[in-house]
Amino acid sequence: MAAPLAGIRVVELATYVAAPSCGALLFDLGAEVIKVEVPWGEIYRHSTPRMAGYDSDFPASAPFQMDNHGKQSLALDLALPQAQEALRKVVGTADILLTNMLPDRLANYGLDPKVLLAQMPKLIIARLSGYGPDGPEANEPAFDYSAFWSRTGLMSTLHDSDAPPAFQRPGLGDHSAGLTLALGILAALRTRDNEGHGQVIDVALHDIGYYIAGNDTSTALVTDQSPPQHDRSQPRNPLWNHYECSNGRWIFLVMIESDRYWPEFLEAIERTDLKTDERFADAVARYKNSAALVVELRGIFSSKPLEHWRELFEKYRLIWAPVLTLAEAIHEPNAVARGTFPTVDHPDLGTFRTVANPLRMSAHTMPSTVPAPMLGSDTASVCEEVGVDDETIALLLAASS
Repeated sequence: MAAPLAGIRVVELATYVAAPSCGALLFDLGAEVIKVEVPWGEIYRHSTPRMAGYDSDFPASAPFQMDNHGKQSLALDLALPQAQEALRKVVGTADILLTNMLPDRLANYGLDPKVLLAQMPKLIIARLSGYGPDGPEANEPAFDYSAFWSRTGLMSTLHDSDAPPAFQRPGLGDHSAGLTLALGILAALRTRDNEGHGQVIDVALHDIGYYIAGNDTSTALVTDQSPPQHDRSQPRNPLWNHYECSNGRWIFLVMIESDRYWPEFLEAIERTDLKTDERFADAVARYKNSAALVVELRGIFSSKPLEHWRELFEKYRLIWAPVLTLAEAIHEPNAVARGTFPTVDHPDLGTFRTVANPLRMSAHTMPSTVPAPMLGSDTASVCEEVGVDDETIALLLAASS
């Protein structure tokens, strides 16, 4: 079968993570994606692991490779009027303009959505922003650290009560936003197929933060209160809690319906004597005597290393998980078996593993192993195709060298 987006051209005018990750998803679905970059390459392209504190000699940015695989690279210095004109010609051949440029900058380059849609009524313009294009902060720059993480309550919520606010890891909000933007684009393509017109799709990192934390956010809206923080010394459900093992590792119990799992859980930890303890007879009793049960469970789990509990628990049908480091998690047998970390064969970087598109389709394979483009590798061919004259192409290439 043909790829779902075969024949669709995307022009990506974006940097960093969220919008480019959307572009990579569209490529995996079969679209042609032309990435517009500054001639010296965006910072994300050059962010090697060592720059982020890893002890590694990998000479490129692994996240850039993941979020830009399969694209073409068009290097343009948009300070030049000729580059702006070339960009407008390229956009004129597109089905989708994907961007995280702020509204004022888009307008400066002659890419205001109203103007574009008047000229190209079938164009789909997909915009990613920090705070949305129609509010008081439409032209405010943002990262997911600020708009998604800090200003939506996530940063103040996701930490133990005795710990300071948690620092977000890179790309959490961005990749969530990229998935959402891809969904909106697919819906807009469906509408265009049916009704013949394009439209503007907007995703804001600020909105994504509220939505990702929707369980807490919706409850806060009806209570006007922040959620109670989890207290692992006295949780509402001791079978939904994490416990330290004898070797300093942790095990996470996630038996939300605790009555359903209580008898088998006691067999697994070899404490069937607790079945007759009235303090722990059912979920309500365990809630009322939570602190006492946690003391019992802490003593049990701290008596053996994590591997002991892993081997034991795998014999029972319980919901739990070892708390893994990321260096361990990337070797998880289930993920490896499912092809979550495919191998890229890069002409300059050699072979390395990357993170696959999380979507699986029975009739279409996701080509997540295609390398990201070399900087400016497609500038000449793309410009020539859209009718940029040879003299201007030479100028643009010179400005990129």
